[in-house]
Amino acid sequence: QVQLVESGGGLVQAGVSLRLSCAASGGISGWNYMGWYRQAPGTERKAVALISNLGSTIYGDSVKGRFTISRDNAKNTVYLQMNNLKPEDTGVYYCHALVGGTPYWGQGTQVTVSS
Repeated sequence: QVQLVESGGGLVQAGVSLRLSCAASGGISGWNYMGWYRQAPGTERKAVALISNLGSTIYGDSVKGRFTISRDNAKNTVYLQMNNLKPEDTGVYYCHALVGGTPYWGQGTQVTVSS
């Protein structure tokens, strides 16, 4: 059973940086994609950044140039480096993995950016 555990969220002021981590365990070796989704209050969960098992990346338009997704295969961990944070980046950030066609989600970590 794949498990995803996020960490690194918090309350920060606009303009600063945060790095989120997602540690994966339990049969993650056959993963197709891993990434991060964000859900703001009253809105749908939306993709922020994705990385494939081949290393290709996709970013949401609102975070291009500010966020960087990366992975450490040895640690089965995916990171999201978030720079120049804005109040509109506020939300719960969920780690997502697609493993053998099956989606898995972490429990989420809150990021709050004050102006």
